[in-house]
Amino acid sequence: MIPKRITRISASVALALGAALAAPVAMTSVVMAQQGEVNVYNWSDYIDPAMLEAFTEETGIKVLYDTYDTNEIVETRLLAGRSGYDIVVPTGPYIERLIKAGVLAELDKQQLTNLDNVWPAIAERTAIYDPGNAHSVIYMWGTTGIGVNVDMVHARLGEDAPLDTWSLVFDPEIAAQLSDCGIYIVDAADDMFPSALNYLGLPHDSRDPGEIEQAAELLSQMSANVRRFHASEYINALANGDICVAVGYSGDILQARDRAEEAGSGIGIAYFVPREGAVMWFDSFAIPADAPNPENAHAFIDFMLRPDIAAANVNYVAYASGVLPAKPMIDEAILNDPGIYPDDETMGRLLITTAYDERTQRLINRAWTRIKTGR
Repeated sequence: MIPKRITRISASVALALGAALAAPVAMTSVVMAQQGEVNVYNWSDYIDPAMLEAFTEETGIKVLYDTYDTNEIVETRLLAGRSGYDIVVPTGPYIERLIKAGVLAELDKQQLTNLDNVWPAIAERTAIYDPGNAHSVIYMWGTTGIGVNVDMVHARLGEDAPLDTWSLVFDPEIAAQLSDCGIYIVDAADDMFPSALNYLGLPHDSRDPGEIEQAAELLSQMSANVRRFHASEYINALANGDICVAVGYSGDILQARDRAEEAGSGIGIAYFVPREGAVMWFDSFAIPADAPNPENAHAFIDFMLRPDIAAANVNYVAYASGVLPAKPMIDEAILNDPGIYPDDETMGRLLITTAYDERTQRLINRAWTRIKTGR
């Protein structure tokens, strides 16, 4: 679910890379003599390239790496069969759908010596999609919330206006005041419908056609004040000061903030988990049932579960890792950012969604197309 990331190498990443290259064979489940390749299909800019190099250096396994921008692309490739990929990284509900379709392999957990590093509280949530986490291992997780250009929003709504609320986009009177400075919405119906349902006080994971239609009406009203729906363009638009509000993924908003800071533009961007609640998402490693190199796929997952490697990836992409022991090695600015690692109170307001049945998915897809096109 995760578009463009900042390309940077922090000091902690460099240290992690050095540790990975110097690590003894006993630290991983593979040996230097192992050969071959592993074909990875992941979200764009969602891993530190240095960690891919470290994996190859340590194992002798060449990484062939492709990227995508939507879960639908992964789903289509896997359902068609013979994708050629050994590793995919779908989001929770898509994991659930792919398991039901029989296109994901069960993991051989004996090959995953670092599996105990998985964060129990996160594994409990991912088990909602994948009972027993039999087919997948958490990689990164986060929230879908609101990014704002603080000065631009306060200039229009007043210095005391709350920024941690869906009202910025769902309340027509408020959104109309922000439409001139620009609102972007992530092109993700599976995130926006639960958020709209929850805002209306309805069950956020509803399958009821009448309730979904109420959410669609709210989102249609919202679209009148939206400049663009897109999977990733809100990152640069926020960073450049071209818009004042974006609904998007936590790490993307925070990277927009970092880009603005690094550019010295004076643009102040903040990310908020809305007080009404926000969707919590999980991206997990999985192995296709017809993967050509399943042993190498297990080796890759096991490597990524090492705390030093997981921390390096967090420091690169600014998302929360599913590896709990990575925390001491994560940059303090990231670890202490509530937009990335929410406190317990915020965690209690996060929403877990499950895969839609085919009828509901068609209903959602048709409604979302109408919302985006205004037809």
